Amino acid sequence: MTNLIRKSGLVLFVFGLGFFVSALFFGKYQLNEDALRSSVYGDENKVATLSETMADVMGKEFGNSHQFAKEFLSAFHQKNEQLKADEQWDKVIWDNPKEVTMRAGKGAYVGWIKDNSAGAFALTFIVAILGAIMYITPKFNDGPAGIKNNGIYHSSMKSRGLLGIITGAFLISFYIVLYFAPQYVVPWTLIVDPVSRALSGGEASQWFLYGLLYTLAVIVMGVRMISKYRHSPYQIIRTFSVMFFQTAFAFIIPEILIRLNKPYFDFKDMWPLNYDFFDAWSLDQLQSAGGLGIFMLAWGITLFAVGVPVFTYFFGKRWYCSWVCGCGGLAETLGDPYRQLSNKSLGAWKIERYLIHGVLVFAVVMTAGVLYTYFTGAGSVIGINTGSLRTTYGFAIGSVFAGVIGTGFYPLMGNRAWCRFGCPLAAYLGMVQKFKSRFRITTNGGQCISCGNCSTHCEMGIDVRHYAQRGQSIIRSSCVGCGVCSSVCPRGVLNLEVKDEEGRYNEPILIGNDSIKVAE
Repeated sequence: MTNLIRKSGLVLFVFGLGFFVSALFFGKYQLNEDALRSSVYGDENKVATLSETMADVMGKEFGNSHQFAKEFLSAFHQKNEQLKADEQWDKVIWDNPKEVTMRAGKGAYVGWIKDNSAGAFALTFIVAILGAIMYITPKFNDGPAGIKNNGIYHSSMKSRGLLGIITGAFLISFYIVLYFAPQYVVPWTLIVDPVSRALSGGEASQWFLYGLLYTLAVIVMGVRMISKYRHSPYQIIRTFSVMFFQTAFAFIIPEILIRLNKPYFDFKDMWPLNYDFFDAWSLDQLQSAGGLGIFMLAWGITLFAVGVPVFTYFFGKRWYCSWVCGCGGLAETLGDPYRQLSNKSLGAWKIERYLIHGVLVFAVVMTAGVLYTYFTGAGSVIGINTGSLRTTYGFAIGSVFAGVIGTGFYPLMGNRAWCRFGCPLAAYLGMVQKFKSRFRITTNGGQCISCGNCSTHCEMGIDVRHYAQRGQSIIRSSCVGCGVCSSVCPRGVLNLEVKDEEGRYNEPILIGNDSIKVAE
């Protein structure tokens, strides 16, 4: 019976996912005046420019999004370049062309999905979620609670096999389209329009679509995480924490703020992870939003300037990376099946320590340049264009590294590639944890049987067994305190502790047949 339920769930999930993907190829497109107006949020000057620009596109029927986007973008770019050449700067449309095209496409779309968005949502999201839950929940009765990592290296999905490569390719393709070609995801945004209208009162953008998918992934795979580690109260509470913070703080509250005509704001996000916090548009928006906006600005500054050192001192970087952060939440739930794929080699560690701190330096320099421009009006610092610096960071780090590589490479590089190699906030938290924190993972070397479970399942690539064998506390700056090493240890060797700073840097203890000595 259990196998039947799981297989039925898998069929439902594949059906929902298949319908979701195939929806991209449904419907036709026919541009009209209302679509043009909605593409620039009703700005009359832009509407007038677009109406003149799209004269040859208006009313023409296109069989798919590619044909529509190609002709729309061509006309858009041609007109903008002409306006720039004629120096008619007041008529140039500076909005992101691909996002304008996407919004126009939503208005121009003609087909079943637009007329039956609630039904399409049920056939994709509801069916897929139901299938996933049916596949996951029988795991709660798969024997006594305990370590559940049998056969992971015999799984094509979990050991870089064919299924893992296909999954990675799908995730990478999804992120590339989402970030760099949103004009092609019009049907997907139409499917989630009912949810967007219910929360924010407006139509869904590609970012709302992403936020919804992200949140559902954390919730559904969070159920899997709880079933797998149900023997560990720490893992259960921690998983509920990331599910709550992602659902409430990262998704629902910001959408409700939009409905109330307030700035979109994630109260748990902070600089330098939130790298556009100090952008001119962000600062102006917060300052113009009255008392709440000023509070948001003060909260954001206080969180990284005061909250990080204080909370990390008492709890280690786990308070954020494993209990609050959205990136960490997705890594710990959706990414859990791939945690064993993290590279444990010395070479990887050498790359890690230079790369992640290099990104932090890049973030600090970029932000300093952006603030310099904001307060002085100068567009460059020592010959470096601050706008170009910000654009480069947003593309290379914010999009490619954090999104395409950070999540798309889960089945190939493990679930914490971004957190380990690229997150500037993780680097900042790690430095505080390393040098000024009460947190450590203590080890009882006399009980270690060198099974290697701890090292295998360390998502940050730490060779935990090396420390356990020597009875040495783990205080690595990269450790996110997820506690999985402790949860998979069959002998109770590892323990997450918060104690006085004294003794954190303990010396290794070597145990031999005839003696016990402290290694030099």
